Amino acid sequence: MGSGQQVVVFGAYGHTGRFVVAELLDRGFAPVLSGRDAARLGALAAHHGGLAVRPATVDDPASLDRALVGAAAVVNCAGPFAVTGAPVIEAALRAGIPYVDVAAEIEANADTFARFTDRARAAGTVIIPAMAFYGGLGDLLATAALGDRTAADEVHVAYGLSSWHPTAGTLAAGRVSRERRGGRHLRFTGGRLEHHDDASAVVDWTFPAPLGTRPVIGEFTMADVVTVPSHLEVPEVRTYMAVDAARDLSAPDPAAPTAVDERGRSAQTFLVDVRVRSGGAERRAVAAGRDIYAVSAPLAVEAVHRVLTGRTRTTGVASAGAMFDAADFLHALSGHLSVDVRHDPADALGIMDPERD
Repeated sequence: MGSGQQVVVFGAYGHTGRFVVAELLDRGFAPVLSGRDAARLGALAAHHGGLAVRPATVDDPASLDRALVGAAAVVNCAGPFAVTGAPVIEAALRAGIPYVDVAAEIEANADTFARFTDRARAAGTVIIPAMAFYGGLGDLLATAALGDRTAADEVHVAYGLSSWHPTAGTLAAGRVSRERRGGRHLRFTGGRLEHHDDASAVVDWTFPAPLGTRPVIGEFTMADVVTVPSHLEVPEVRTYMAVDAARDLSAPDPAAPTAVDERGRSAQTFLVDVRVRSGGAERRAVAAGRDIYAVSAPLAVEAVHRVLTGRTRTTGVASAGAMFDAADFLHALSGHLSVDVRHDPADALGIMDPERD
């Protein structure tokens, strides 16, 4: 448990931030609420019966320094991370504390690795980007599927979401990413990220029951293309999204998530199906659960707990799969996820890929 250690949550009043605050409290930590809107921070603090509030903005480094005083770690939940990531990481480095974020932005996560790996390693501290549903969970599943191996020919991550009602932060982050890449698409192929203008094909993916075969958008590229190859030798990483969920996201006026239980979770369900291919062998790891935003909280807080208790494998900037024992980490989330990891070479990949079939 957290033993009352202070953990700053930057962007605490945001949709995912609220889940992180609640999870920290459940785990025995003392959340410190931070962000730019003092009124919203105060309201959230009152909702929880009184929590520490430290307003801060990314354009005021001194305010960030004040927010982190006495903290054991900081969790950044405020997107777009292209704007907030570097300033909060800089503050964490000045404070000498671990940094965790829930960024799904591909470019922002790539920037974190490129800009801070050497500095964080030299400082002996830990920076974990994309410690969330996108980026973190897929990386843990791929790493667990590989077992003691560190290389594969291909990693495929298929997202079977029942729906996707995005938060305002998700929409803002998407706009920033599209602007940064000039409206082009991204893929990870030949061992590197590349831009392209190709239309994304709709293909069939055979998910485990109860989903079965569903149409997915091929090369619906998510943060896994940064996290997975950051520590695994994989020249091809592809991610796919259920067509219905992608349509929800791209609607002219997409609906926001609606809470349907006392924990604030939506009715959305998900199934993440990871297939790893090496030569003629294929391995598979599957995770199922509810609400992609809510489940990001136990992912991030479990990461904080393991960092603060010394259950890490490296220092510097590292993804979830590189930083932690992936199988053990996933097991620790059994109250939030059901996970099935199969090391079975006979498993069929289950996707009709137009490049091969």
